[in-house]
Amino acid sequence: MDAPSTPLSPVHDAEVISLAGLAHATSHFFHLILPPLFPWLMPAFGLSFTAVGGLMTLFFVFSGVGQALAGFAVDRVGARPVLLAGIALLGASAALVGAAQGWVTLALAAAVAGVGNSVFHPADFSLLNHRVTGPSLSHAFSIHGLSGYLGWAAAPPFMVGIAGFAGWRVAAFAAFAVALAVLSVMYLRRVALDDTPHRITLQDAPQERTPGATLAFLRSRPLWMCFGFFVAATMAFGALQIFAPALLERLHGISLPLATAALSVYLAGGAAGTFVGGFLAAARTDQDRVIAAALLAASAVAVLLATAAAPAWAVVSLMALMGFLTGLVAPSRDLLVRRAATTGFGTRAFGRVYGVVYSGLDVGLAAAPLAFAPLMDAGHYQQVLYGVAALQGLAILTVAQLGVRSRPATVI
Repeated sequence: MDAPSTPLSPVHDAEVISLAGLAHATSHFFHLILPPLFPWLMPAFGLSFTAVGGLMTLFFVFSGVGQALAGFAVDRVGARPVLLAGIALLGASAALVGAAQGWVTLALAAAVAGVGNSVFHPADFSLLNHRVTGPSLSHAFSIHGLSGYLGWAAAPPFMVGIAGFAGWRVAAFAAFAVALAVLSVMYLRRVALDDTPHRITLQDAPQERTPGATLAFLRSRPLWMCFGFFVAATMAFGALQIFAPALLERLHGISLPLATAALSVYLAGGAAGTFVGGFLAAARTDQDRVIAAALLAASAVAVLLATAAAPAWAVVSLMALMGFLTGLVAPSRDLLVRRAATTGFGTRAFGRVYGVVYSGLDVGLAAAPLAFAPLMDAGHYQQVLYGVAALQGLAILTVAQLGVRSRPATVI
């Protein structure tokens, strides 16, 4: 058994943060190996927007259910084995896409990928909270969020570039190679991922013997308000992540390559916003106000895009701005969730709390295709963007109700 290392130095912190960031980037990369292939998959198998949107719903349903369960697994067996298993499942899903013969095979691939994706937030955040020293945490959360955006931004050009040159099956198997490479790096640096001292056992945590005690964290009001925030904010994000290229092409009359570039700069803007947001979160204590201000501005940009008042040449810049504003939220959001996790339940509940709260991401992303794909099929492109703005407004209301920055967690 590998001996666990102790987080005593900035060098150790940097390695743990880098490995968690690589894992998170891989997770987000695999969110987007299917949507860029829709222009090939839809004619190849006779699929509609609703049918391919259903694949993404399936992905996030499996991810959401799995994420809540993965949090318990992380608390029991440690983050490392759970993380390695997740990366392996992502690779298997890409191989299934490459071998697909129809919607059913693609659905199986989406389900496998969803299970693989489910482990990353509880495993990554458990590692960061247990293995990174306190002063580095806000920047650790920033880099973790940044890496996710980079994974999203990398996937469309990677998949489209390879599919355009060698076909969509080759692109899928190239994604399999990415997962294999990341899994190799994680295994070689496995000592840094060992969080053995923080696992829960019945011997050293007798209060965990009963299901009621283990599930007591589910009565935390701030936990469920955080969950609600994730559902609303990520449903808005998911609508753009999945449909932005087709939506912008049809609504603003721009070319598909330019519309795809608008999605990429939206994601890149999110990465830049997350980086800046790390410094903002470290400097302020009113994280809920930071989140509300950024999302209010983002919703205004969404409304501007919906009205089609902006000229076509400005679409890419507006998407970049909206991405920056939504990315700015991420580190402050993660600090709010950490506060909800530690207030009343301590550090041993990290896996469970992060698993349940961040399953809200999957609920929102699963709901987005169900809500917006029919609007896309009907040609109601403006309504999609108005819906994005409304969901961002709902997220603001959730944060206002959360109010955890100055009050301890209450139990309902």
